[in-house]
Amino acid sequence: AVSDWMEIEKQRGISVTSSVLQFDYDGYRINILDTPGHQDFSEDTYRTLMAVDSAVMIIDAAKGVEAQTRKLFRVCRQRGIPIFTFVNKLDRFGKAPLDLMDELENVLGIRSYPMNWPIGTDGTYRGVYDREKNRIELFAEDATHGQETRVSEVFEMDDPVWKERVGAEAAAALADDIELLRDAGEAFDRTAIDAGELTPIFFGSAMTNFGVQNFLEEYIRLAPPPASRTSSDEHFSGFVFKIQANMNPAHRDRLAFIRISSGKFDRNMSVWHAPTGKLIKLAQPQQFLAQDRQIIDTAYPGDIVGLFDPGVFGIGDTLCDPAHKFKFEDFPVFPPERFARVSAKDTMKRKQFVKGIEQLTQEGAIQLFEQVGAGLDSYIVGTVGTLQFEVLEYRLKNEYNTEITMQMQPFETARWLAFPDGRTITPA
Repeated sequence: AVSDWMEIEKQRGISVTSSVLQFDYDGYRINILDTPGHQDFSEDTYRTLMAVDSAVMIIDAAKGVEAQTRKLFRVCRQRGIPIFTFVNKLDRFGKAPLDLMDELENVLGIRSYPMNWPIGTDGTYRGVYDREKNRIELFAEDATHGQETRVSEVFEMDDPVWKERVGAEAAAALADDIELLRDAGEAFDRTAIDAGELTPIFFGSAMTNFGVQNFLEEYIRLAPPPASRTSSDEHFSGFVFKIQANMNPAHRDRLAFIRISSGKFDRNMSVWHAPTGKLIKLAQPQQFLAQDRQIIDTAYPGDIVGLFDPGVFGIGDTLCDPAHKFKFEDFPVFPPERFARVSAKDTMKRKQFVKGIEQLTQEGAIQLFEQVGAGLDSYIVGTVGTLQFEVLEYRLKNEYNTEITMQMQPFETARWLAFPDGRTITPA
């Protein structure tokens, strides 16, 4: 509701771009990178995962592990990112908790340790059992669809009141499940969690604030602090993982989002920009709660900072202390699977069309290919999924005031060609 700030996201009810949300909670600063869940936008999600220290994997209680989850999980596994699992939508009919745990292990190959356990069955869950604190939390009925804090009551395990509330059958089922988890379940292993080999699993409903606070508090306790990813923690370094144009339609701005990896960030500091080999002054740094932003003076490892981009930055760029120059490893690039030839309907809007295509390419929203001799009246655009073409058409019309014609192409792959004499042919 907060992170989906683009108009097309509000209309469709899905995320089409990653969003940054920063807030303070219980003495901690939380930087959330909310990524699209739809597989057609997986490349944006892959890039964002390069900037995180841990991941929250949302599992639909009814659908279980979906295809997109498997793709993203592989990226997390390759990087050894700790994964915290939240089984969502317990307010609806879904799979049994034990079946979902088996699915995590059989499909993703990761063991799970339930931090809490739902009380009730099939969308009629009344509360959760906290395994570590050995107590029961029952939730009142919710009619606000998550807009207000969910009222709950906490009971000690031996308190007969909660058993009366949920009924003898649900209480007996919980007792059986607790015994099964104790005798046959995984043991809690902090080392395995940090290595991404064991996932703490929580049950709840984000829409109705069922079990969300319990998850957040345990996540803060268990999640790792920001990793520097450099040989020095003292000197400033960071990298660009996202570029976003037109966050403020009135100003047509363009922002580069950097993840601070080490050292301290200061407003107006000068840093070495690896791709150009030049010093760049970092003015007007901003931090975000989705579309809302504020100018800041300092930031620290783990923070996400937005910088005004006059067209200098690119995804994966390294920024670091001029006295300690180095370069982070390159970001992965994923080959497109869908292609279309696009051109401006109105030739008088060609300038806006070219600008829009170039900026969206620099964002990483699309990949651009030029054919020798074809001119600049049309481009071949490559994407991971077909829904990206709809977003491209929408954004060109609403952000760059140009409508396009689009012809889908029969291509399925794009490759860089290399020859024995060392020559290469690459897409533009």
